[in-house]
Amino acid sequence: MRLSDFDDWARAHHGIVTLEGSGLSRSAWYRAVRGGTLLQLHPHVARLPGTPDTPEQRILAGVAAVGGGALASHRSAARLWGIPRPEVEPVDVIVDRAGTQAHLHGVVVHRPTDRRRLEPQRRYGIRCTNILRTLADLGAVDPDSVCDAVGHVIAVRLADLGALEIATLEHSRQGRPGTAVLGDAVDAWTIDAKPADSILEASMVRLIQRFRLPRVEFHPIVDGHEVDFRIVDSPVILECDGWTHHGLDRSGFERDRERDADLVGAGWIVVRFTYRAVTTAPHSVARRIRAATERWASSPSPDAA
Repeated sequence: MRLSDFDDWARAHHGIVTLEGSGLSRSAWYRAVRGGTLLQLHPHVARLPGTPDTPEQRILAGVAAVGGGALASHRSAARLWGIPRPEVEPVDVIVDRAGTQAHLHGVVVHRPTDRRRLEPQRRYGIRCTNILRTLADLGAVDPDSVCDAVGHVIAVRLADLGALEIATLEHSRQGRPGTAVLGDAVDAWTIDAKPADSILEASMVRLIQRFRLPRVEFHPIVDGHEVDFRIVDSPVILECDGWTHHGLDRSGFERDRERDADLVGAGWIVVRFTYRAVTTAPHSVARRIRAATERWASSPSPDAA
């Protein structure tokens, strides 16, 4: 038997070969394992020597070993959806309650009573739960990661806050552990009942609360323009400049400057802050906001004039 016999299959399956997919008899399979042609990870699941040992390879191996319509879930599905995860952690797999009873090394098998949103998705060629189910499950095994996971999902537009709120409500009716954590994360990414457009805006809200700065209104319409924050009863507007949007999108940069000119011409004071400033120099940002507010405290906002 030659390794090249499995090359095509392995390239499409993260270096993973299964007894069922190999076309080998059981005796030939075991000979290949004993001879080192295949490196067995789980019963009837092996990797080809020389293939990279990756999280995706381990996830696929776990899903294949469990079988029976198994899906990568929880932490593993989060990784497949692009949510940052540790390089080494257990493989999570969801199966039907009547599924396998096998105990697999490094694999956590979940048999939920809540069967909502278990239609299989494919990420990197691996069957997994959809993003809403994934977030609802993640809170049960790694609650501290859920808030950042929700921020990632919103930022890359995998789901919006409306869909996340519906998922939280529906799964909480099933008595699911972790849905309260998801609900708290959704609340953390909502400002004045509106979704934050970026991690930067949520960071700005925390800064305002931390330093007890004047009350702000989130995403109000000011003279026909939607702005990030407006200090209540003040002509001061706070804008957040994220690198991805403003640093790489020249047309967006130009539109923002035109909008600033319109607002200043109408009597508003526009103060801009970068992600770097908000996250690395919060005291300086707070001081500038307070100074601008105090400087223009005696001036009515243009819409009240």
